[in-house]
Amino acid sequence: MVKHVEFGLDSFGDIPVDEKGELFSHAEAIRQVVKEAVLADKLGIDAISLGEHHRPDFSISSPETVLAGIATKTKKIKLASGVTVLSSDDPVRVFQRFATLDALSNGRAQVILGRGSFTESFPLFGYDLTDYELLFEEKIDLFSKLLDEKPVSWSGTTRASLEEADVYPKTESGRLQTLVGVGGSPKSVIRAAHYGFPLMLAIIGGSAERFVPYVELYHKALKEYGKDPLPVGMHSPGFIADTDEEAMEIAWPAHKANFDRIGKSRGWKPMRYDHFKGEVAYGSLYIGSPETVAQKIAKSIKALGVERFDLVYGGGPMPASARLRMIELYGTKVIPRVRELLSE
Repeated sequence: MVKHVEFGLDSFGDIPVDEKGELFSHAEAIRQVVKEAVLADKLGIDAISLGEHHRPDFSISSPETVLAGIATKTKKIKLASGVTVLSSDDPVRVFQRFATLDALSNGRAQVILGRGSFTESFPLFGYDLTDYELLFEEKIDLFSKLLDEKPVSWSGTTRASLEEADVYPKTESGRLQTLVGVGGSPKSVIRAAHYGFPLMLAIIGGSAERFVPYVELYHKALKEYGKDPLPVGMHSPGFIADTDEEAMEIAWPAHKANFDRIGKSRGWKPMRYDHFKGEVAYGSLYIGSPETVAQKIAKSIKALGVERFDLVYGGGPMPASARLRMIELYGTKVIPRVRELLSE
């Protein structure tokens, strides 16, 4: 039997389309995410994570601002970034913004730190990509000290030094919930263990089972660093409709548009339908009817032993109404069914 598992949703603020097939504005897309989060809260979904991007196909560049808006309209759902690109931000300001979100939400804030798979934020905020590794190494070190909520002394090469600096506001709990998002780097897994941060695996291609060694490495590293066991979560993209056929019909054009658009800057070949079907059948696309998706989620959770599963939803120009229906099915049918399967 698997331990208690949390279930969440992830969004990058992809731009949806209306019933006429016309793209939302960025402002409309942000308000749509708020609407979706409110629905998720009513359905009892455990968490929503919003990713940070700085490009035209995504509407959310400031996750904590959108999460603050969501905080005022929800009661229980955890509010996380997914991820905060710490390398191109300032650790002190990140702490302050999320501590403020934590206050507004009565302790529901979570920051998930990451290096980011997109690099637009580096030139935008004046950082050199040649310092990619150093920036994250130094900034996560500073952030880990800020979490103690005591005066901090720190020095490095990527920002000004601090001498007994006290940072406000403080959280009511005394510690901001912090995780580290990892896309498949063993070094990043070990770093998360070193600082004692729970791990969130971004599994966006291939079978989930191939990440088993990363989970094993994390638990081994925690033990070697003398840390107590910590939870591991995963997030993967998907889409749910009433039938497998409907889910494939809606998801395929949106997913291809998203993949091909990003691929132009990364040298990827356009996505073929057989590749898409293969990822749905054997990889990390959780697309189909509630039963199909529930079976696949349960299988991945059992294989990796994770304690949280977040479904990345709404990828590409998908109808806004279909996104809302997907969240409804996730909360009312998929999550209860996964819990049944895990208890067997």
